[in-house]
Amino acid sequence: MTPQEQKNSILQLAIQGKLVEQRPEEGTAEKLYKQIQAEKQALIKAGKIKKEKPLPEITEEEIPFEIPESWKWVYIGDIFLHNTGKAQNASGSSSGTIRKFITTSNLYWNCFDFSKVKEMPFTEQEIERCSAKKGDLLVCEGGDCGRTAIWTYDEEVCIQNHVHRLRPYALLSIEYYYYLFYLYKFTGRLRGRGVAIQGLSSEAIHKVVCPLPPLAEQKRIVAKIEELLPLIERYEKAWTRLEDFNRRFPGDLQKSILQLAIQGKLVEQRPEEGTGEELYKQIQAEKQTLIKAGKIKKEKPLPEIAEDEVPFEIPESWKWVRWGDLSESIQYGYNAPAQESGRIKMVRISDIQDGQVLWDSVPYCDISEQDIPTYLLSANDILFARTGGTVGKTYLVKDVPEESIYAGYLIRTRYSVKLCPEYMKHFMESQLYWDQLHNGTIATAQPNCNGKTLSKMILPLPPLAEQKRIVAKLEELLPLCERLKA
Repeated sequence: MTPQEQKNSILQLAIQGKLVEQRPEEGTAEKLYKQIQAEKQALIKAGKIKKEKPLPEITEEEIPFEIPESWKWVYIGDIFLHNTGKAQNASGSSSGTIRKFITTSNLYWNCFDFSKVKEMPFTEQEIERCSAKKGDLLVCEGGDCGRTAIWTYDEEVCIQNHVHRLRPYALLSIEYYYYLFYLYKFTGRLRGRGVAIQGLSSEAIHKVVCPLPPLAEQKRIVAKIEELLPLIERYEKAWTRLEDFNRRFPGDLQKSILQLAIQGKLVEQRPEEGTGEELYKQIQAEKQTLIKAGKIKKEKPLPEIAEDEVPFEIPESWKWVRWGDLSESIQYGYNAPAQESGRIKMVRISDIQDGQVLWDSVPYCDISEQDIPTYLLSANDILFARTGGTVGKTYLVKDVPEESIYAGYLIRTRYSVKLCPEYMKHFMESQLYWDQLHNGTIATAQPNCNGKTLSKMILPLPPLAEQKRIVAKLEELLPLCERLKA
């Protein structure tokens, strides 16, 4: 049960007469109702309020639940003097005394925000009709219609026409009716009218049906509610922490699993599988062969990895390396307008969604035949978003259903066949990868990251067989995290 549901449940018990016991010596609501009507008639005779058209009898269909025999169903309009305030910019509003007034934007749940209080002229008659005094219940007509607060200040204040003022004809517990409006609002019994902006009309407020307990019981109900509310607040804090934990848990678990993977703690090390140093030397020898054959370009040597760059310990059989030392190329994409037809398909950042290329929507482009080999996509290429809101996101190309190149806001990295593609991709989902990416990202309106940042990234290199076992374990565990997210 959510804190709101729990609060609603307590308030529902309160207005059903189930939160405190009934005491015969406290009288009946019928007797209290007659006192209220007598006070109302006295005000009418004294000319302080106008006589209103009688409200209809409350029908059985309007009664939502049973109440104790000592209680009575009434309309709000029967027990409260109800007014709204003055409209801003009303005709003839230039005369009178300048007074501050509150609007729906100042009125919140049983509190007020006075940071921006407006002013306008009020005549003496308008001040009398449009003022709230201590003990009045104020209800929003528009905005968050039904939002309610008790005016608890000694100083009177004027109100705008979108604020309803409810003033009891005779002594009532105004706090009881505050909680009633709160419950009605959050359980849908208090509904506004209108499409663009909801509004709670004066007629609607008048005809709100509510249970009337004896006055002493109203006060005991409020006392019990206010005894329980701090417990609900404590529950809400605990519930919020739990909800936050549940919301973050799958993502945090996923990060932890990836962290264990790249620290060499997800699977055991096996001496017969060799070492990361041996694998690194094989990759360097392979690169030199490709350079001699003219298949890849010789690059400027990357700096040695300093001790202060190493973020954590890895197994002795592993090796810290730079991405650029493992890659055969880090190539920017091709810049060309997207077309409905053309020489070849061109994958853009927007075509990659949830780790998949939406091949049906990938556009075409025109490109010279001699440039195609430079940008042609192959299985196991990793595409890297280098700019915008998706900077750093990567995609491992599994298959290319038709001949395709990639667009300019992507970087393609190719690497030795002696590496496990999925291990490289999982590294690019780890916190270590993202930390290095953020440190190398140029912060602008459109954040961007270049190939040099990618090339200089450090990563832990296990033997190839261990890379594959790590990937197998990740593919067993990570789907569980996704199920938890769902």
